[in-house]
Amino acid sequence: MNKEKLVETEQLSEKQKLLLYFFTYSFLGWILETAYCILTLGVFNKRGFLYGPVCPIYGFGAILLIECLKKIKTNSFGKFFISMIAFTIFEYVVSVVLESLFGLRWWDYTGEPFNFQGRISLAFSIAWGIIGVIFVDKIHPFIKRKLERYTIRFPHKVQVVVLNIFLVIILIDFVMSIIKYSPVMYL
Repeated sequence: MNKEKLVETEQLSEKQKLLLYFFTYSFLGWILETAYCILTLGVFNKRGFLYGPVCPIYGFGAILLIECLKKIKTNSFGKFFISMIAFTIFEYVVSVVLESLFGLRWWDYTGEPFNFQGRISLAFSIAWGIIGVIFVDKIHPFIKRKLERYTIRFPHKVQVVVLNIFLVIILIDFVMSIIKYSPVMYL
């Protein structure tokens, strides 16, 4: 009798994969922000809007870039400009929205040369372009392969349950953060 190991064939949907990428890149963005603060300020500084170790702006930015460049075949130069423009607009819009909702700024480039309203700067726009090329060509394919190899070890239902747990945790964190930063205190 030949006993073969049953392999889970059902995979996450495209939306579920995007959610997994969102969580992954939000966490990696928090690590990046934390490391940046330690290196530039010499101290650990809580970064981001949420309580947990995630910076959703990085998760949303990653999803934005994945979706923007999914159907566009271009060279590194094109990826650089698409990334630079997309991230700069995204960073500006998020800054305006957060400040208009909460009266606070989570970043301020006022001291940077060639900044606009302290919300965006040429140096960071160029950095976003470079990071975008590296992300699309190296980081995302690597992370995607690792996540696929890791998640396939678990039954589909377990994957979905874990994604939903993370989603609930982030939503609770989001609501708590809105209450914390809102100009009007809720009872």
